[in-house]
Amino acid sequence: MRKCPICNKGNLENVSDITLEIEGYIFIVKGERCTSCNEEFPHQEEAQRTISVARRLGVWPESLKLYRHLSKSGGGLVFRIPSDLEKQLKLSEKTEIAISKVGNKIVIEAG
Repeated sequence: MRKCPICNKGNLENVSDITLEIEGYIFIVKGERCTSCNEEFPHQEEAQRTISVARRLGVWPESLKLYRHLSKSGGGLVFRIPSDLEKQLKLSEKTEIAISKVGNKIVIEAG
């Protein structure tokens, strides 16, 4: 069994009931779930099939990928969010965000 890359405590178990919701459509896919933190990891082929179906339904837009440089500020790095994305996501200085490391990627979620 593999260890969970998120919590490093639990083991990943195969499951067939991961629920993905895209624009009101519910997809049930196979993948792995952590026995400790319950983080879910859909199998890649299941995720790709879900994306294909969602595109056919017209609910999966082409992915948005922005390239930005980080700036130094104080003892850390700063990432600037473009104003058009700020407006689309209705972000403000008071918006709480969660930053996660998933493999070599940084995931930023607005709360």
